[in-house]
Amino acid sequence: MDIEKIISDVKEKFNIKYNEAQDLDSLEEVRVKFLGKNGKIKQLYGKMASIPDEQKPILGKELNKVKEEINNKLQEKKDKLAAEKKKRQLEAERIDVTLPGHKIKKGSQHPLSIVTSELEEIFIAMGFKIAVGPEVEDEYYNFKALNIPEDHPARDLQDTLYLDDLFLLRTHTSPVQVRTMENTSPPIKIIAPGRVYRADELDASHSPVFHQLEGLVVDENITFGDLKGTIQIMVEQIFGQNHSVRFRPSYFPFTEPSAEVDVSCIVCGGEGCSLCSYTGWLEIMGSGLVHPRVLKMSGINPQEYSGFAFGMGIDRITLLKYGIDDIRLLQENDRRFLQQFK
Repeated sequence: MDIEKIISDVKEKFNIKYNEAQDLDSLEEVRVKFLGKNGKIKQLYGKMASIPDEQKPILGKELNKVKEEINNKLQEKKDKLAAEKKKRQLEAERIDVTLPGHKIKKGSQHPLSIVTSELEEIFIAMGFKIAVGPEVEDEYYNFKALNIPEDHPARDLQDTLYLDDLFLLRTHTSPVQVRTMENTSPPIKIIAPGRVYRADELDASHSPVFHQLEGLVVDENITFGDLKGTIQIMVEQIFGQNHSVRFRPSYFPFTEPSAEVDVSCIVCGGEGCSLCSYTGWLEIMGSGLVHPRVLKMSGINPQEYSGFAFGMGIDRITLLKYGIDDIRLLQENDRRFLQQFK
């Protein structure tokens, strides 16, 4: 066996592949081809058994030598290619610290959050406290304790989102009022803001999830005049003092007497326009004196105490306050819309 020719042939083939390798991946292919488990050097070691004994030490020595040379050259080129790659990467990622920074787009409060905070501050200034309650309610607190009869349409599946035979997603925050009366002795003066749920399709004026703020006052000698004065202050604070308020007789199972509350149209000021259907008025809430039966079921003596309650949709107040014509805008999180309320 011509050992010198074999070694020379391996070196020549290696140098050709070595010079062709211009990146780390192709260089790794060269290493595997010559130094891998099935590489050319390994194959030559495998031929040791078939050559004369006197040539084995010579071939072994030469193979070890060429193996070391190949390994050193591969490592040298690998270090060089790795350094060049890192240099290119650093150049591509280089930051010019003298350039002006990117302007950070600031967020803004959601209009619902703005109006909720304003309403809370108005009522807190009048001595109200904020009360909260569970959004998953049972039928007793959502209906029965509020004097809502079992055959009332509000209990129907098409209006209420039931979770099972007993529990449901609250349809108003009135249960918070009942829970407060059960656990607090008069005088009571609370507001209950929060999310409520109805089985409605989402459109420009309806949503299955919306927000309410309800109020409750229970004390000795509470009259309808106390209710009217409280609502008048709220309307003036939230819409401005140039808006009138009127109370229309209505019916709610949990109040007696009951009244719908209207405010003079925010667009036409009462002259009549398409927003107010040319009546000059916009409905904003329901209200009334707490029904004696509701007081009694909550453990309060209606002979000794009286009270008033009111409830408004915060979403509706927000739409009217800002002149928004589609309730879906409050839920879509369109930044172009929200940025108007900075």
